[in-house]
Amino acid sequence: MSEVERSAAETAQSPEPFSLAVDAMGGDGGPEMVVAGLAVAADRHPGARVLLVGDEKRLRPLLARHPKAAAICTLRHAPSAVSMEMKPTAALRLKDSSMRMVMNAVAGGEAAGVVSAGNSGAMLALAKIVIKTLPGISRPAMAAISPSMKGDVVMLDLGANVACDWRNLVEFAVMGEAFAKAVLGLPAPTIGLLNVGAEELKGDEKLRQAADVLRDSPLAGQFHGFIEGHDITAGTTDIVVTDGFTGNVALKTGEGAMKMASGLFRQVFTSSLAGRLAYLLVRPALERMKDWLDPRRYNGAVFVGLNGVVVKSHGGTDAEGFASAVDVAMDMVTHHFNDGIRTRLGNMPSLTTNRSLTDVERQPAA
Repeated sequence: MSEVERSAAETAQSPEPFSLAVDAMGGDGGPEMVVAGLAVAADRHPGARVLLVGDEKRLRPLLARHPKAAAICTLRHAPSAVSMEMKPTAALRLKDSSMRMVMNAVAGGEAAGVVSAGNSGAMLALAKIVIKTLPGISRPAMAAISPSMKGDVVMLDLGANVACDWRNLVEFAVMGEAFAKAVLGLPAPTIGLLNVGAEELKGDEKLRQAADVLRDSPLAGQFHGFIEGHDITAGTTDIVVTDGFTGNVALKTGEGAMKMASGLFRQVFTSSLAGRLAYLLVRPALERMKDWLDPRRYNGAVFVGLNGVVVKSHGGTDAEGFASAVDVAMDMVTHHFNDGIRTRLGNMPSLTTNRSLTDVERQPAA
């Protein structure tokens, strides 16, 4: 009996699936950070049921130290773990790792979603092989929330797919809409395609074709059109759709700009007596801005387009940040995120038709 079949058999004897399966062994902070994060999450989600998978000898004393986490967790031993340096191909061969076992729990219907702070490449590979993509979705994408002048913005893909065609971009728009509805609570989020200009003739063929399909789809009323890089932080649209290469560059550029701004503020307010006095005057406002931009609030990138909820926590986060990743996963599970994608894809015959035509066009000549 395979691990997935064993998981499904155990689920049949259980009254209801776990809300989440959590990999306790991922991240720089290891099980200590994960269990402390679950203690924070337990206050926010007291009704959650969590399958906690990892080294039992290390986890039992930690759960005893965090009774709130223990109250929502069921512990399962995993003999091995995927290291942060392990290649995805090696992780796929490791059948008894904590990361593999949480994926098996979702694939077998034992849990609705996964949260891990572990190795990103291994996590994506395992999710694609074990949990698999939703029908109608060719590739999963990585989505996350970031701040803007008008509120939180969903952006995808952030690096899972370096090269994309127009179909992938349309699928990302569908998945991003479901994500924004589930996590941000927006009834009709607006969608923008990231481009080098807002005019319709800008960009390459894949962008223009994706835009044409979206204008002729049930998402037409929510499709804003092309947007530029500055529109991300301006909050011009609720969802920013792009390929993984551009998305990852934009993400890292934003992180770099934030670090530079933080360093300049520190330099200005510590370089002179006048600067230190000025800091005392503006300190309350700076504290509010720091809380608003706190990266831990936005922790929890999601691999969307899979047959289950898969949330990747930043490996270097702390307990508060891990709890935020749990928040994202719980929102997606509670609001039946994947049902929204299935419904939307079912109402997009133009996407299906255009895909078929493209597939035919790509067949080699006889």
